[in-house]
Amino acid sequence: MRYRQLGSSDLQVSEISLGSWLTYGGAVESAQAEACVAKAFEVGINFIDTANVYAGGRSEEFLGQALADRPRDSYVLATKVFFQMPNGDSGLSRAQILKNIDLSLARLRTDYVDLYQCHRYDWDTPLEETMATLTEVVKSGKARYLGFSEWPVEQIAEAQEMAGVEHFVSSQPQYSMIWRGPERDVIPYSRDHGISQIVWSPLYQGILTGKYKPGQAPPPGSRATDERQNFFMSAADDQTLLERVQELKSVADGLGVSLAQLALAWVLREPNVASAIIGASRPQQVEENAAASGLELDAATLERIDEILADSVRFEPAASLSLRD
Repeated sequence: MRYRQLGSSDLQVSEISLGSWLTYGGAVESAQAEACVAKAFEVGINFIDTANVYAGGRSEEFLGQALADRPRDSYVLATKVFFQMPNGDSGLSRAQILKNIDLSLARLRTDYVDLYQCHRYDWDTPLEETMATLTEVVKSGKARYLGFSEWPVEQIAEAQEMAGVEHFVSSQPQYSMIWRGPERDVIPYSRDHGISQIVWSPLYQGILTGKYKPGQAPPPGSRATDERQNFFMSAADDQTLLERVQELKSVADGLGVSLAQLALAWVLREPNVASAIIGASRPQQVEENAAASGLELDAATLERIDEILADSVRFEPAASLSLRD
C-alpha cells in the first residue's frame, strides 16, 4: 500500500480507503463487516471514512466498536455532518455542528476525528458562521483538520480566502472514469490551494467492476436490485455503457489486473487524488481493491480507456448532485 499526503495537512493516508456508506451498521452483518475492517488493516489501509447520517448513526457506532481495541494513532478517521438525522438534526449552523461533533465522537468512541467534513454546502446558513464554528471544533481538539464534499468551487474559494478561520485540506467528490466532473474546476482549484481529493464511487457504484452485463438482469444481491441502495443505479440500465465497460475488460486483462483495479488505478493517476474510497461487503473485495495501489497506467492505456468510453463520460458539476452518502 502506498500513502499520500492529504492536502496541506500532516496526514499520510492510504491510496485506498475504507468507506461505510450503505454497508457497515446497515446492509452488511456485523461479523462480515468486522472482517472487512480487519482485512483493511492487514493490507495497509489506514484511512476510514464515515458520516453521522450513514445508517442513521449506526455506521459510526459500528466503527466505534470495531476500532476500539486498535491504537488511535494507527488509523486516520474521518466523518461528516450535514444531512438530516433521524432526530431531525441537519445543516451546518453553529448549533448543529457543535451538537453533532459531540454525538459523532461518542458513537465513534474517540476524543477526536482526524478529518471533519461538511457533507454538502448549507445554503441556509451563512458561510462565516459555518467556518467560525468549524474553527472552534479544531481549536477545541475535537477535529484535527477540515474537509467538504461536493461543494461548488465558488463557495470553496470563499471559504479558503476567509481570514481568521481554519481552512479545508480535503474535498470528497464523486470521481471515476465515467464521472469526471471534478476535473472542470474543483481539482484545478484544489491543486493550488492545499486541498486533496478523497474520491467516492471510483467504481461508479459497481458499474466499473463489470458485474452488470448488457442484456442481463443485475446479479442477485447487487446494489441495483436493492431498493435501499439503487437510487444512483440508472446507469445499470444503460446498455451502451455496459457494453463499453465489458470492452474495458480487455484492457484490464492485458495488464493482468481486474476491472476494479483498473478503475481505481485510473482515479489514482491524478496526483491531486490522495485516496479512493471503496465500499466492501466481503474481505476479498478489500484485498482486491487494495492491490490497485501502486498500479501505474501508461499513456497508451489511458488513451485506450478514453476511446472505449467515448461519450459515456460525464462532466456534470457537483451542484447537480442533490443526495449522496
